[in-house]
Amino acid sequence: MSKKEPKKKPGLPKFGLSWIYLSIFVGLLALQFFSNNYSGQTLDSNFSDLKEKISKGHVSLVEIVNKNHVLVYLDMDTLASNEDYKEISKTTFGDSPNPGPHYQFTAGDNFEEKIWRFYDENPDVKTQFGEVNVQHKTETNYWTEVLSWIVPFALIAFFWFFMMRRMGGGSGGGPGAQIFNIGKSKAQMFDADAEVRITFQNVAGMEGAKDEVLEVVDFLKNPTKYTNLGGKIPKGVLLSGPPGTGKTLLAKAVAGEAKVPFFSLSGSDFVEMFVGVGASRVRDLFKQAKEKSPSIIFIDEIDAIGRARGKSNINGGNDERENTLNQLLTEMDGFGTNEHVIVMGATNRADILDRALMRAGRFDRVVYVDLPEFKERKEIFDVHLKPLKHSKTLDVQFLARQTPGFSGADIANVCNEAALVAARKNKKKVEKQDFLDAVDRIIGGMEKKSKIITPEEKRVIAYHEAGHATVSWLLEHASPLVKVTIVPRGRSLGAAWYLPEERQLNSTNQLLDEMCATMGGRAAEEVVFQEITTGALSDLEKVTKQAKAIVSIYGLNEEIGNVTYYDSTGQSEYQFDKPYSEKTAQIIDQEISKIIESQYNRAKNLINENIDKLQLLAEDLLKNEVIFKENLEAIFGKRKWLTSEEKIQASLNAESKKKVVTRKKKSPLKPNGDEES
Repeated sequence: MSKKEPKKKPGLPKFGLSWIYLSIFVGLLALQFFSNNYSGQTLDSNFSDLKEKISKGHVSLVEIVNKNHVLVYLDMDTLASNEDYKEISKTTFGDSPNPGPHYQFTAGDNFEEKIWRFYDENPDVKTQFGEVNVQHKTETNYWTEVLSWIVPFALIAFFWFFMMRRMGGGSGGGPGAQIFNIGKSKAQMFDADAEVRITFQNVAGMEGAKDEVLEVVDFLKNPTKYTNLGGKIPKGVLLSGPPGTGKTLLAKAVAGEAKVPFFSLSGSDFVEMFVGVGASRVRDLFKQAKEKSPSIIFIDEIDAIGRARGKSNINGGNDERENTLNQLLTEMDGFGTNEHVIVMGATNRADILDRALMRAGRFDRVVYVDLPEFKERKEIFDVHLKPLKHSKTLDVQFLARQTPGFSGADIANVCNEAALVAARKNKKKVEKQDFLDAVDRIIGGMEKKSKIITPEEKRVIAYHEAGHATVSWLLEHASPLVKVTIVPRGRSLGAAWYLPEERQLNSTNQLLDEMCATMGGRAAEEVVFQEITTGALSDLEKVTKQAKAIVSIYGLNEEIGNVTYYDSTGQSEYQFDKPYSEKTAQIIDQEISKIIESQYNRAKNLINENIDKLQLLAEDLLKNEVIFKENLEAIFGKRKWLTSEEKIQASLNAESKKKVVTRKKKSPLKPNGDEES
């Protein structure tokens, strides 16, 4: 059994400037306290009290200090024998007599003349006790004069010291602790000894991105494996994609997997109020990385310093951000080489980055991290469901199918929100309905059942949403309905949830069907009530953007032809003129209006043909406030068209049957390779 180590006694706090300040403050307080108490007590008085004491012969001396302050000294024999002065006869500490002054007050105008007038009016007092000794005294308060000089300089010095520490990045002895270290890098370094718990096992999906990033890590671990074949290490890897897709998480996994120093910082860390600081920090960052090479530098939100130069620059000169970018370009692939130092960047705005930053030799590889597909969403759900106490019968595939277009961050938010919903209902486990409620709240907002809606408005909303459901159910390429509600959510008075097919390409018919389904709400209003309302604002905005894309972006319009006016470089954002003539603009406007009106009339025709079923659906919605896919199947019957998943499964089944038939037609071979006769 090992002996217990003796407990270490807590040591004294380290000596610092605060101890000096505290000592000076306590010393001044003690000096003031003891100087007052050892000299005796002095009471406040006035001129009338002084005249009374003079008439009794108790006053021995009157001092006028600086022509303003009067100090009264009593006769020592009277002070010792008279009980009226017992309070001030002794000093505070000890039994020695109080030498005085015993009373004090402020002298008024013509103080001495008042005393002589008192004697003229009371000659018997003068005859009996004689005149009181009146003396003038001038005292200089050196403390006040010294402090009047020291305090302003002390305040200035303190303010300067405070500002330098603030601008230098805080206290401590590391980089950035003083004003002279303001150009030092603020990167946080992770090495083999650092505890980074995130690895590639914690990153679900993104298989292609992980393979490319893992290859970079392997290059740094085993450089000879590649250099023996004449290969060179890549200079930079850019992670690009929509927000929330896991770019920063992937970089954290690199830090957890790599056994090399990993420098992590944000693009905004280079920008300061001082000119030249950004470029200085870039130089210092690469200097540290080269000293610890092989190493990785990760710059999150690199668009903060990597934005294209010369755009929207009103002054026309180089600003601090451009100087920082120039230094970064030089360090990545300039005259001096930085071998075995890889720069990783992450951004969701790769289109605005400078072309010099994106050329070969700097960011050699651009890894696009896209929104997760069905299989990847299922893997992400598996990761985020681990810490939750959920039902064992929970169908993860169903959840992945109900969240098309969700990023990894959105799925994490769904899981967290589902746990909160279950907790509000005092449940022990998170169930399927809790996840559906969480998805509804994230997409549409919280239900507002207390919102006051008139019966007429509620009826219009019901027929509007029923129109969307009807038209989408009757069109082949429209997204199938999942749920419709007329309970207000967020800013909307009603909402409908659809399950869009995850298509990589869209044809003209698919886009037109989606537009027709979007216009089904307003079409139902006009057919049923013979008037339209303002409730279709978001629908009109959506179909206008889709029609504009058909005509001017995708080249799907016969009148305009195979022409696109889309600029993927983003240069058109800074141009005041349009890339087409006024005549072409008129044609584009006409074609957009023609497409929208044709789909609107198409939606009205579908509703007129199915008006009875629409009314049944709307009345059911008014009664229950919520309808599901099963309600539409009961009224309209099942859809005639297969979903994308059903089509894929059917094609796989057909391929498997084809292989079976082919195998049956082949003849078995003999051991020597000849066919049987």
